[in-house]
Amino acid sequence: MIVREIEAKTILSKSQVFDYALNAYVGCRHACRYCYARFMKRFTGHAEPWGAFVDIKVNAPDLLAREIMRKKPGRVWVSGVCDAYQNLESKYRVTRRCLEILVAHRWPVTVQTKSPLVLRDMDILEGAADAEVGLTVTTADEGVRRIFEPGAPPIAKRVAALAALHAAGVPTFVMVAPLLPGAEGLAGLLAGKVDRALIDRYNYHYADRTYREHGMDRAMREEFYLEKGEQLRDAFEQAGIPCQNLR
Repeated sequence: MIVREIEAKTILSKSQVFDYALNAYVGCRHACRYCYARFMKRFTGHAEPWGAFVDIKVNAPDLLAREIMRKKPGRVWVSGVCDAYQNLESKYRVTRRCLEILVAHRWPVTVQTKSPLVLRDMDILEGAADAEVGLTVTTADEGVRRIFEPGAPPIAKRVAALAALHAAGVPTFVMVAPLLPGAEGLAGLLAGKVDRALIDRYNYHYADRTYREHGMDRAMREEFYLEKGEQLRDAFEQAGIPCQNLR
């Protein structure tokens, strides 16, 4: 794993999902086969494959402290093209320091991660005026998870993190993105642990080769989403979890 400390020029960027995105890292150790953020590699100067390098924007909190004073308040997505709570965050704590600044200024925040490390910052999240946390869980099948998300935390740890956040009164959601084989078991795992669910409409095609190598070609197709996405939506609703199908 190649790790570099870098100085960024800006930290709050415009987002098509929320008002702003905040990415304190470039690259991600989770190495998810389908990751849509792989396009970022061409801007990094890294020759290593996606998942084999991470750059830390060590000046992110200082940049945010300045930018937040001159930008119009809006909802901040933490993150967009990295995981804010990948393992290096336990050492560098740049996400935590940025979160402290956002909450102190009462800016709304949406945290999205695959990591139970987010629980470390429960003290900040519980005191926030408007913060929500989503964990991405793409399947209930740990074998499928290991194929598509080799460096990411196990499903059980993500579900436990959602349960702890939810029990503490922090608004929670699960993002099923992409919808992988085995996702039909998620409603049972998450009942009583999340406020809502989001299901992504289609897979990210960086993983096409992985689907084929493991005999999962059907899961790449539109009809798979139409069938399984509708079944999962119904299962979430029956479990008392409001669900939205995206795209």
